Amino acid sequence: MSLVLEFRKVKRTGLAEAFLGGGILAAAVPFLNMTFRSDRYLSANGSPVTILMDANWQMMSMLNVLLTVAGACILYHIEYADHTMQKMNTLPIREVRLFFGKAGVIFTFSILFLLTEAASVAACAARWFGSGPETAARVLYIFGFALLMLLPPILLSLLVSSLCRNMWISLGIGVVCVFAATMLPTRDFVLTLFPFALPFQTPGSLAADAVRNYAIAAAAEAVLIVLLEVIILNVRRLFE
Repeated sequence: MSLVLEFRKVKRTGLAEAFLGGGILAAAVPFLNMTFRSDRYLSANGSPVTILMDANWQMMSMLNVLLTVAGACILYHIEYADHTMQKMNTLPIREVRLFFGKAGVIFTFSILFLLTEAASVAACAARWFGSGPETAARVLYIFGFALLMLLPPILLSLLVSSLCRNMWISLGIGVVCVFAATMLPTRDFVLTLFPFALPFQTPGSLAADAVRNYAIAAAAEAVLIVLLEVIILNVRRLFE
C-alpha cells in the first residue's frame, strides 16, 4: 500500500519524466559513440556486447547513479517541504515503511531505464556488429548485474536524504560521492566496494569469481544499509 502511495506522490514531482529523459540520454550514448567512432570499435577484439559496454558503460552508469541520487533527494524533499515527516511522528506509523516505499519507487524506475539502455546496446550490437538473437541473453545478464550493483547506492542515497531536511545537502553529498567513486583505483577490489563505485562494474570485463564476489558484496551492503536506516530512524524518533 505504501508503494502505491509513493507512486501517487511522484505524479507531482516530475520524477517520472526525469528518469525517462535520463534513461533515454544514457541509452543514446552507445548510439552516438558508434555513429561517430564506429571504426575504432569494429576493429577491436572481443564480443560485441563487451566492446560496447567497455566503451560506453562509464558514462551510462554515471548518469544512472546521478539519477538515483537526484530521485532520492526529491522523494524525501516533498516529505520535509510539506511537513509530512513531522506529522508522521505523531502517528503510530513506522517511518521505515516510508523508506521502503521510496526505495521501491526508485528501484522500479531503475528497472525501466536499464531496460531502455539494454535495448540500446542490443540494437547497436545488431546494427554494427551483426549480432543475432543470442546477444539478448548476454545483454539481459549484464544489465541484471547492473541492477544489483545499483541497489546499494539507491539505499544509501535514501538514507542520507532521510536525514537531511535540506535537499541541497543530501544532493551535494550524493554528487560528491559519485565523483569520488570515479576517481577510485579500479584494480583495488576493496576500494571498488564503495557503494557508489559498484555501478561502474560490468561483468563483461570481470572474471566469474569476481562477478560472484561483487554480487555478494552488493547484497551484503544493501542489508547493512537497511539495518543502519532502521537503527537511525528508531534512535531519532526517541529524541523528537
